[in-house]
Amino acid sequence: MARVAFAGIGNMGWPMAANLVKAGFDVVVTDISAERTAQFASEVGGHAAASPAEAVKGVDAFICILPTSKEVALVAEAVAEALPEGALFIDMTSGNPTRTREIAEKLSARKIRMVDCPVSGGVPRAKTGELAIMAGGTEADLDAAEPYLKAVGTSIHRCGPIGAGQAMKALNNLTSAGGFLIAVEALLIGQKFGLEPGLMVDVLNASTGMNNSTQKKFKQFVLSRRFDSGFGLDLMVKDLSIALEVGKEAAVPTPFAALCREMWASAASLLGKGEDHTAVAKLSEHLAQQTLTGGNR
Repeated sequence: MARVAFAGIGNMGWPMAANLVKAGFDVVVTDISAERTAQFASEVGGHAAASPAEAVKGVDAFICILPTSKEVALVAEAVAEALPEGALFIDMTSGNPTRTREIAEKLSARKIRMVDCPVSGGVPRAKTGELAIMAGGTEADLDAAEPYLKAVGTSIHRCGPIGAGQAMKALNNLTSAGGFLIAVEALLIGQKFGLEPGLMVDVLNASTGMNNSTQKKFKQFVLSRRFDSGFGLDLMVKDLSIALEVGKEAAVPTPFAALCREMWASAASLLGKGEDHTAVAKLSEHLAQQTLTGGNR
């Protein structure tokens, strides 16, 4: 039974680590909150470690899903000496590809292999182990990572060398973010015209205007006014910023992407810290001077 350390027991990390336990791995969890790791070990199984360096002793692989690449770099530095030679460092953070390559180079000097494997699907699919995974790394390293990835996801896409998974994840979220904003504006236009928003969502989902937001976010989190999907507004702004950086490095003009990112950043500034990403709809509502209704449909 392979022993694996898992850092970051948050909204996504908890169910992902739980699925590793369910799959039969010997899991050691570590988090900035010692109380949370103790709770995980008590309720789910596995073991709790006081620090990443303690967690990685004798493991075959180290998995982390953290807010940004800044935290990943700090954790990588903390565990580099304690990880066994040849161990696998699996970064499932939606991080910065350039920064990830720098981390991978430093780990390689210590004979530690690294792959980047950010995920998509949100908390619901993290709980069911049906995440989509965008993976970057060498074929051999991704082969080694696959048993761990299959425990948390059902769709694994090998995107290219190290950093490619994170580039793909940022571009995926850019596409998702743009679809969300344009659909919210459509609902606001329709409501002003006299159309009922819940009905509009039904029609969009039966027509070519359908997207992930119309299917899985509008009725559930916007029209219901719950705004609690489990993915933060600040994290979406971070991912959009990464997408623009990738575009800049590739010298690709990104006028719409830049506008999209600025609107999400404006929503974060308007609403303050701690907001769910679906609350970005409030920015469009503020500009339109109306509130979307129809949560009872």
